[in-house]
Amino acid sequence: MQFRDLKAQYTALKDEMDKAILEVVASSAYVMGPKIKEMETAFADYVGVKHCVACNSGTDALLLALKAWDVTAGDAVFVPSFTFFASAEVIAMQGATPVFVDVDKDTFNMDVADLEHKIEQTKKAGKLTPRVIIAVDLFGLPADFMAVRKVAEKHGLYVLEDGAQGFGGRIGEQKACTFGDISTTSFFPAKPVGCYGDGGAVFTNNDKWAELMDSYHIHGKGSDRYDNIRIGMNSRMDSIQAAILLVKLKAFKEYELADVNKVAARYTEKLKDVVKTPIVPEGFYSSWAQYTIQVGNKEIRTGLQAALKALDIPTAIYYPIPMHRQTAFNYLNPNENQCPVSDKLADTVLSLPIHPYLSEKEQDMICETVCSFLRK
Repeated sequence: MQFRDLKAQYTALKDEMDKAILEVVASSAYVMGPKIKEMETAFADYVGVKHCVACNSGTDALLLALKAWDVTAGDAVFVPSFTFFASAEVIAMQGATPVFVDVDKDTFNMDVADLEHKIEQTKKAGKLTPRVIIAVDLFGLPADFMAVRKVAEKHGLYVLEDGAQGFGGRIGEQKACTFGDISTTSFFPAKPVGCYGDGGAVFTNNDKWAELMDSYHIHGKGSDRYDNIRIGMNSRMDSIQAAILLVKLKAFKEYELADVNKVAARYTEKLKDVVKTPIVPEGFYSSWAQYTIQVGNKEIRTGLQAALKALDIPTAIYYPIPMHRQTAFNYLNPNENQCPVSDKLADTVLSLPIHPYLSEKEQDMICETVCSFLRK
């Protein structure tokens, strides 16, 4: 059994996928070829924004957004502690200071009350200038952007949506990757829509920021690639990856997003009486990058993982060390920036296999094993 079965997906898409890849190979337009613009247009149209700039990774996408806003030393950027390292790493890469915000125990997304507290705390200290809120769509569920935006507007901050795991999610009819002043996603292979390597994109309706990010991601180019008007980076997407993403986006729209939601609903129905299952608030729709349950403590989790592994059922822990306790951020003094919910989740969460190609037989096997272990 696979945690995220990319082989099954390739088998289902093989004819279209092979054709798309070979067309790029035959064209010899491997870097910044016409497939890039085609892909950018398709993804911008899907989420509903004016601009999509394809880049080399979800991490680079976040970095490009911060560069467009000239985030730098002396600036404070507010980011959840319970997320992947890249969400905070890019802040430090720009010389700014990450301020870690705790998360909601049910949705895993940014706790807006703690966000407000951390902003006020930062302002009172007077050492940093609050600039940006990075709200993460963790595990496929959009953050509570209505509440986040109220806080941002009150304090005059930009909102950066980290939709690395959220692509395909919605609040009402509005899709993920449209909630930020700039939004980003990742096309890492295991993401809701992934390529066959690294890839990412930024989304915005702001013409100026789109132009800046387009420049920054190709060595700070001006009128052409040999006219460099700012210090940029090499973050181009390869044409083959763009071709792959066009095939996958079609499948995602036609059936994959609906099918993965069916798997999640079936999991929840079978597991809700024995374990804490993920919460999707009313009006929200998840793309289920992960299906993450919560157990009582680390010892129970270790035992459950072992029981599942004995039957060749893979699991994963996202994330065993919250951001405020990462060694790289020791200089920020983790004891001064408390995130108790993030600390608890690090010891109690466990992600189960989930993808659109997971059979009902496999789902039943997973659920029966979880229920059997936890009922003992």
